[in-house]
Amino acid sequence: MARTRAMGRLVEGKNCWRYEHANRVAFLVDGAAYFDAFGRAALRAQRSILIVGWDFNSRTRLWHDDAPRGVPPVLGDFLDFLVKRNHALQVHILDWDFPMIYAVDREAPPLFGLGWQPRHHIHFHFDSHFPVGGSHHQKIVVIDDAVAFVGGIDLAADRWDTPEHRADDPRRMRGDAAYGPVHDVMIAVDGDAAAALGDLARTRWLRGTGERLHAHPGEGDPWPAELAPELVDVHVGIARTEPEYDGLPEVREVEALYLDMLDAAKKLIYIENQYFTSLRVGAWLEERLRCEDCPEIVIVLRRSSDGWLEGPTMGTLRSQLLERLRRADHHGRLHVYYPDVPGLGERSINVHAKLCIVDDEIVRVGSANLNNRSMGFDTECDLAIEAEGNANVRAAIAAFRDRLLAEHLDVSPREVAAAFEREATAAKAVDALAHGERRLLPLSSDVWSSSLAPLAELADLERPVAPEELISQFSPDAPVDEKRGRPLLGVLVVLVVFGGLFALWRWTPLSEYVTPTAVAGWADLLAAEPAGPLIVIGAYTLATFTMFPRPLITLAAVLAYGPLQGFAYAMAGMLTAAMVTYYGGRALSRDTVRRVAGARLNRLSRELRRRGLLSVVAVRLVPIAPFIVVNMVAGAARIRVDHYFIGTALGILPGALVATIFGGQLHSALRDPSSINYALVGIVVAAALVAFFVLRKWLRRQLAADGKADADVG
Repeated sequence: MARTRAMGRLVEGKNCWRYEHANRVAFLVDGAAYFDAFGRAALRAQRSILIVGWDFNSRTRLWHDDAPRGVPPVLGDFLDFLVKRNHALQVHILDWDFPMIYAVDREAPPLFGLGWQPRHHIHFHFDSHFPVGGSHHQKIVVIDDAVAFVGGIDLAADRWDTPEHRADDPRRMRGDAAYGPVHDVMIAVDGDAAAALGDLARTRWLRGTGERLHAHPGEGDPWPAELAPELVDVHVGIARTEPEYDGLPEVREVEALYLDMLDAAKKLIYIENQYFTSLRVGAWLEERLRCEDCPEIVIVLRRSSDGWLEGPTMGTLRSQLLERLRRADHHGRLHVYYPDVPGLGERSINVHAKLCIVDDEIVRVGSANLNNRSMGFDTECDLAIEAEGNANVRAAIAAFRDRLLAEHLDVSPREVAAAFEREATAAKAVDALAHGERRLLPLSSDVWSSSLAPLAELADLERPVAPEELISQFSPDAPVDEKRGRPLLGVLVVLVVFGGLFALWRWTPLSEYVTPTAVAGWADLLAAEPAGPLIVIGAYTLATFTMFPRPLITLAAVLAYGPLQGFAYAMAGMLTAAMVTYYGGRALSRDTVRRVAGARLNRLSRELRRRGLLSVVAVRLVPIAPFIVVNMVAGAARIRVDHYFIGTALGILPGALVATIFGGQLHSALRDPSSINYALVGIVVAAALVAFFVLRKWLRRQLAADGKADADVG
């Protein structure tokens, strides 16, 4: 039965799953604070530690120079230490069963069964109970059903940082590689709220593994003595997102809570989030901004969206939404910022927090991004607390907001509170305090082509698409015998060989030794080898499977055989690799291709199938996924071979030409820097740009004609 209150906005069955009491609540800002609190609470665990995450990395360093005496600072060793010390303790870790496209960003040992070997009483499972293209994005840790942590931080290797967010902190390392500043938030709760989160984690475990876990509360208090509560004796709303899947109904409490919170806003909406693309939240804000009584809206986001997929997808959608909101902002209520610290240059702080505060009356912290996926496609969990007229709770919520802004502005929370009292608006308070080198700066829209929008939507679906529907839409009418294919032994051999090559390139120093100078040496060896051209052509296929940079092979070919022959061998090699992986996609089962490619590309498959040649050219000119992924999806979609081959040749032609000419000039630079023909370089760049835009114009014209024909037929 829904639990309602006279003044409350949090309602079970409407915008939250459970509404439970907590004796203590604390907000943990940034990874260092969370890792320390988790570690100290885990040291007090008696019976159970439940860990549910989007990512998990046993090599995560919980402490750098402040670990408790005698305690291993690295996560895997730390958990081993706990169960060795306490034989009654059981640790359950449930990690998202990610598609292979994410493998380069994940810990190698869980993938290959090597590395960290958990001790007895530590149970690790990948959770594959989710629809094609979805993910398990919840980040929940529950200790003895007495203390729980929820928010945006996984127990993973690139989440740790301090509130200082120094541009170059030597402690921020992922293996041998440094990573940039990251800002994030977790919330800690105890009491019945923690026990309810234990129920949620056990439900996830049952669905993901088929094993039923029972609650085993400890007799002690695992709340860390060092963690001061900021709220006491409050109720906590637990909101979830769960997609419709395997007979389970869709749950959209996260979205409902956002809309109800925004409806309640009168003065100020404060948001921090990694993404900002949600259609429904965006539509609400757009409508409200046109009204004179619109509350002030302050949003803190990342400066830019990075990565081969995230930039042209989430960046495009964010830019479009921000432009719409700015056009609707008739009364100057919208203020969007990004945090900056000295020394970052063109880099930016990774704002990974997911929180919203409305009028110092309601605060929420969780895993849900402000994108479409988090509203209905991925599993999410947010916690919310409402003041309900309690002055102490209002003061604590305001203090949390002031602490966040103080971190971004490099001032004290007291200074932020004073500025809010002194200035007429929150934006004026922020501007008054943004006088140092560390500050909040206005965010301009990312520059992404609007033509990328249809492809961008692939990455931010609101609901899952049934695999059966995908198969029927992506495949020709003729049935395909899924049992037909290579013998199991052959498939295993291929996986072992190419998996080993990929691992060598990704996780050994091999990549550090591959430099243009080294490539020039290889070229000399190739030129003297009779089978050199065949080696070059075959190398592109190996590079495609192992993520080795193909331009280096083109460089070697040009250095060995000159621009004309080098270009011919490069085109032959890339087309050979494209065809090998295309037929690989046709040979493997569609389920396997979906797993390898990541099903966020399934709508790409539909477009490839519908438009054929034109779509192949488009995805080559504007690559939205690794070469091998596009090739295998095209094969699985049964794109006509001639369309695929011609489209690939046209699409890779401009890039191959540029790489060939630059290869020749680089060869000259390695031998004699003064011999570089800058005029030739300029001509080639100009010609490549002209070719690119001519092809793109032709492509748009063809797509427009195709669309008109579709409309006429329909």
